[in-house]
Amino acid sequence: MMQSSTPDSGGDYVVKLEQVPRWSNAEQRLSLAIQDDDSSPLYPNLYSKDPLTSPPGVDSGGNGASSRFLVNHDVNSKIYLWRGDPWNLEVDAVVNSTNENLDEAHGSPGLYAAAGPGLAEECAALGGCRTGMAKITNAYDLPATRVIHTVGPKYAVKYHTAAENALSHCYRSCLELLIENDLQSIAVGCIYKEAKNYPREPAAHVAIRTVRRFLEKQKEKITAVVFCTTTSADTEIYKRLLPLYFPRDKLEEEVAVTKLPADVGDENGETIIYERKIRIKPLPAVTKTAPTTPTAPVDLPVSDNGLKIRRSSSFLDTYLDPAFMSISRDPDERHREQREKAAAQAKGGFNCGKLLGFGELGGPSLSAVEEYSLHSRYLAKANSLSLSEIAEMRIVYRGGVDCEGRPVMVVVGAHFLLRCLDLERFVLYVVKEFEPLIQKPYSIVYFHSAASLQLRPDLGWMRRLQQILGRKHQRNLHAIYVLHPTLGLKTAILGLQLFVDGEVWRKVVYVDRLLQLFKHVPREQLSIPDFVFQHDLEVNGGKGLIVDPRTKYVYQRPHEQ
Repeated sequence: MMQSSTPDSGGDYVVKLEQVPRWSNAEQRLSLAIQDDDSSPLYPNLYSKDPLTSPPGVDSGGNGASSRFLVNHDVNSKIYLWRGDPWNLEVDAVVNSTNENLDEAHGSPGLYAAAGPGLAEECAALGGCRTGMAKITNAYDLPATRVIHTVGPKYAVKYHTAAENALSHCYRSCLELLIENDLQSIAVGCIYKEAKNYPREPAAHVAIRTVRRFLEKQKEKITAVVFCTTTSADTEIYKRLLPLYFPRDKLEEEVAVTKLPADVGDENGETIIYERKIRIKPLPAVTKTAPTTPTAPVDLPVSDNGLKIRRSSSFLDTYLDPAFMSISRDPDERHREQREKAAAQAKGGFNCGKLLGFGELGGPSLSAVEEYSLHSRYLAKANSLSLSEIAEMRIVYRGGVDCEGRPVMVVVGAHFLLRCLDLERFVLYVVKEFEPLIQKPYSIVYFHSAASLQLRPDLGWMRRLQQILGRKHQRNLHAIYVLHPTLGLKTAILGLQLFVDGEVWRKVVYVDRLLQLFKHVPREQLSIPDFVFQHDLEVNGGKGLIVDPRTKYVYQRPHEQ
């Protein structure tokens, strides 16, 4: 990013607002548009699947639907994206993400050092700040005029809606303070904290949509909102999401129709909780044929029960419809009916699969949005837990790269001890380990060596794991190399192809010996357990393969080369 050549009094470089890339810049749009499909969804096939695609029936999706965030050049002209620390910017206010006590140790790293001791002293006198709220102080040695301090929420999957709305309120409170203090430009970093376990991408959705909704109402009072990122991961997320909420042309607006989440919040950007909304039908329109006066006089007596209005029933019936104030069915009852219906379908739909030992395969399939939400919840929970006991079992671990440079995940079937394994924690570990890989094409190597006697989970469990990993895993998986397959395993994989996911499980490549595997994944890229070498010797009789038990060096016999 471009920086000013003029240092401030502390020796740090000051970046002026005119040096920061404006979101509506044509040059920036061009640089983003040339990225490949996996790294940027700005100009993909409009009909391609995506984890953020709204499900059928949602107002934002479908052919001919209009985006909920239209092109607005006045709003776009106020948005900037910059990689760097906010306090180096010469703006009216910078945002400090901190804790309830406004402690220097829990604030934005480097901010207090750049501002000088006066900032910490003023914060100590503020008496703290509640989560979701904001307070303002002087900026002292910073190039900005003021510092706005806000407290982001802790994230828990169980209370994700409350966390989203608290985070939305953080951004809105900062913008409100900006206007209240007659300031016009603000630089805000990512308010969520790693220590509070808030997932990056969901947090970015909340931040961007909240700012968009606020500017729609107050654009005349704000000249600039600078989104500041300090990591490449956050930068890429904002580059991908900004076109959804701040489309710069009709093409980006059309793409946003298919890419926006199903829930983009209310008029303030807060998450809508439909179960808590009062479901009352509109008041029927009054027709001109209604009588002008009641047949009986209106009497307003005062009684012990309070004020009561007595009117004739014919008068009330004329103006009120029986449907008025009728409440729709209780949401809990509706959800219970949906679960019972799904269970009934599961019970009657795949009895053959149960008889074959395939497990519960009859549950309802998930939409793209449901899979994305499910994956996000599991990932957030996995990141909040210590799963070291699963890692020590060495069932799943990272390898190197295959012959085409794709990263490899290794799975050891013999280590999958079902009697000793907490399956739920294992799923969390798998989601956490696979997350860095599934963003790009990758491969899996599965060692089935000596694993034929181990108990395996049924196909119903495998189907659930497939849903949790999500569609990006399915799309980016290049191949599953299965070493030492047995007839039973091939039968199970056939069941996976038929009942779980043909797209993924048709990518299985059976490999009978290690030397064949090394044609796909180089030997030096794999950490292979000793018993796999031994099993290979026993199964193949040492044909074409010699193993030095001391150095574990593997090479071909001369006549086999």
